[in-house]
Amino acid sequence: MLTAPLYMMQVFDRVISSRNTDTLIMLFIIATMALTTMAILEGVRTYILVRLSGWLDRRLGAGSLNSSIFSQLKYGENPNVQGLRDLSTFRTFLTGAGIFPILDAPFAPIFLAIMFMLHPLLGGIALGGAGILFAFALLNEILTRRPLALASQYSIKATEQAEASARNADVIEAMGMMPALMARWHKANHEALALQAQASDRGGVITSFSKFFRMILQIGVSSAAAWLVIQGDLTAGSMIAGSLIMGRALAPVEQAIGTWKGFVNARAAYSRLKLRLNNLEDEKSGMPLPRPKGAIEVENVSYTPPNSKKPILRNISFKINPGEIVGLIGPTAAGKSTLSRVMIGNLRPTAGHARLDNMDVCEWPSADRGQYVGYLPQDIELFAGTIRDNISRMQDGDPDAVVEAAQKAGVHEMILRLEKGYETEIGDGGAALSGGQRQRIALARAIYGKPCLLVLDEPNANLDSDGETALMKAMDTLANEGMTIVIVAHRPNVLRYADKIIVLRDGMLDDYGFRDDILEKLQGAARPQLQKLTEEEPDSISSASNSLPKQKAPPQPAGTKEQNTEQAEQSNIARLQRLKSIKNKAARRARQQAQRPNGEGAAIHKMPTKEPTSVQRQPDPKKLPPMTADVREEIIALADRELSEEEIQEIYALYASGDRSNMLKKLKGLG
Repeated sequence: MLTAPLYMMQVFDRVISSRNTDTLIMLFIIATMALTTMAILEGVRTYILVRLSGWLDRRLGAGSLNSSIFSQLKYGENPNVQGLRDLSTFRTFLTGAGIFPILDAPFAPIFLAIMFMLHPLLGGIALGGAGILFAFALLNEILTRRPLALASQYSIKATEQAEASARNADVIEAMGMMPALMARWHKANHEALALQAQASDRGGVITSFSKFFRMILQIGVSSAAAWLVIQGDLTAGSMIAGSLIMGRALAPVEQAIGTWKGFVNARAAYSRLKLRLNNLEDEKSGMPLPRPKGAIEVENVSYTPPNSKKPILRNISFKINPGEIVGLIGPTAAGKSTLSRVMIGNLRPTAGHARLDNMDVCEWPSADRGQYVGYLPQDIELFAGTIRDNISRMQDGDPDAVVEAAQKAGVHEMILRLEKGYETEIGDGGAALSGGQRQRIALARAIYGKPCLLVLDEPNANLDSDGETALMKAMDTLANEGMTIVIVAHRPNVLRYADKIIVLRDGMLDDYGFRDDILEKLQGAARPQLQKLTEEEPDSISSASNSLPKQKAPPQPAGTKEQNTEQAEQSNIARLQRLKSIKNKAARRARQQAQRPNGEGAAIHKMPTKEPTSVQRQPDPKKLPPMTADVREEIIALADRELSEEEIQEIYALYASGDRSNMLKKLKGLG
C-alpha cells in the first residue's frame, strides 16, 4: 500500500533532479515487485476467507440446523431455520467488501507514523482527522444500532409469517384469509422497511459529512505540505507522498462508515447464532445400550412450558409393563400429548423422570434411543422423497424391513397401487398423498425397525373405516409380538385391545388401572343420568368420548329386585373373568420374556385379547313388545355413531330387559 506514495516521492526527489534513467528503471522494477506481492497477498486473503466461510458452514451448519429444529421444544419458538439464515449472513459478510476495512484498520497507525516521519505538522493533521472520522463512526453506531436491530426483528417476523402462509395455502384460499394475512405481513414488512430507511437516512447523512471532511482534510494536508515546501522544510516528492499516505491512513475509517449497515447485520446475526449454539446442549455420544424390553416408568413428572408459569403436567407417576397396551384418555387440554412426548424423550420434564427400562429417556442419546421408539404424532409431516425413504426414516433401509413395516401397518397394498409403488415421490410434506394415506405411511414409519415402544397420538384421526380396521389389526399384531403400545385416544373404539387405561384431567393423573375397571368407574358416573333421561341430559360414557346429544329418552321399565341382583352378579363375574384373563396374559408375557435369549430371539406370542362377554340372558325378540318410532328415534339420537338395524334391535332388547349398563356400552360401540 506504500508503494505508490514512496515511488512518487523518489521520482520527484531523485529521478527528476538527477535525470538518471537507471534510477527510474530500478525504481519501476522495485515498485512492480511490491505491487505483485500485494496482488498475491490480496488473492491469498480472499482465498483464505472463502475457505474460512466454508469451514464455518461445515462446523456450525449442523449445530445451527439442530438448534432451529429443537428451539420449539426447548424455548417454545415457532419452527424456523433462522439459525441457518444467521450463519449465511455472517458467512456472506466474511467474504464481502465489508470485512476489508476491519482487516486494514491495524495498518492505519503505521501510515500515521510515516506521516510524522515526513513532518510533525502533517502527522498532527492526519492524526486529528483520523480522530474526527472515528467520532463519526461512533455516532453512526449510536444512531443506527437500535433501528437496524428492530428492523432485523420485524424482517424475521415477516419472513416467518410468509413461510406460514405458504405452508397453509389451502386453508388461506378456501376461507378467504389472503387479505387479512397480507395485511399482517405488510404491517411487519412495513415496520422493517421504515426502520431500515430511518437507519439508512441517518447513516447516509453521517457518510456524506465524513466524505466531505476527508476531502477537506486531503486538501488541508496538501496545502500544509505546499507551505512546508515553500519554507524549505519539505521536498515536493514528500508533499505528494504525504497526501497519498494520509488517504491510505483514513481509508479504513471511511470505508467502515460506508459499510456499517452490513457490519451491524453481521454482528446481530453472529450474536443470535452464538446464543443459539451456546444454548444447544451437546448430545453425549455415550455407550450404545442393549435393546430395551419396553418397560415405562414415569416418576413424579411435572412439565411447565418455556415462557409460561402454568404447568401442563403435575406430579404424574405410573408404570407400564413390557408388552402392555395402554390407553391415554382425558378431556381436551388434559396434557395427553405432552405426556406422550415426555415418555419418548422429546420434552425434558421440569421435575421428575421418564424412564425406558430404568434409563432416563432425556439422558439417552436420541441417535441410539430412536431405533427402539416408534412415534405417530397428531400432526403428520412427511419428508420430500420416496415412500420408501419415509418409511425407513430417511435411511437406506432394508427393503424387506420396509415392506414388513408397511404390511404390519396395513398399507402395503395401498402403496403397490401407486404409480411407482415404494419409489413414488410424495413431494414436500407428502403433498401428493391424502391425509389418511399420510397417517398410515407415518404409522409404518413408526413401526419400522421393530421398536419396543410405540406411542400413537390420535392414530385414527384421519382414517376411514378401512384404515381404522387396518389400524386395529396392526395393534393386535404388534401386541402379540410383545411391543409396548401407548395410545392417546378420544374415540373409545381404539381402546378395544387396551389392557389398561390412564385417565388425565387438568394435567394430573385422575385414574390408572385395568381397562374394564376404569370403564366401569367412568360408566358408573353416567348410569344415574341414564336412569333419569327424562329429567337430565346424558353424560359421556367416558372422558375419552364426546358428549351425547341433549335428547330426552322414554321412561325405562324398572326391573325387579331379583333381576337387579342377578345383573349385578353377572357383571361381577364378567369383570373378574376379564381381570383374570389380563393377569394370566401378563404372566405369560413375563415367562416368555424370561425365555428369550438376551431379550431377543423368538417373538412373543400371546392370545388376542377378548372382550368380556356378558352372561346376561337376552330376552327373546319375538316376545318383546313392538318398537315404536319414538323409541327408535331416541336410540339413534343417543348414539354418537351410525347404527345398523341389527344393533338397533340389540339395543332395544337390552332396553326392554332393563340392562342399562350393557345398553350404554352398546350405544357407544363398546359392547
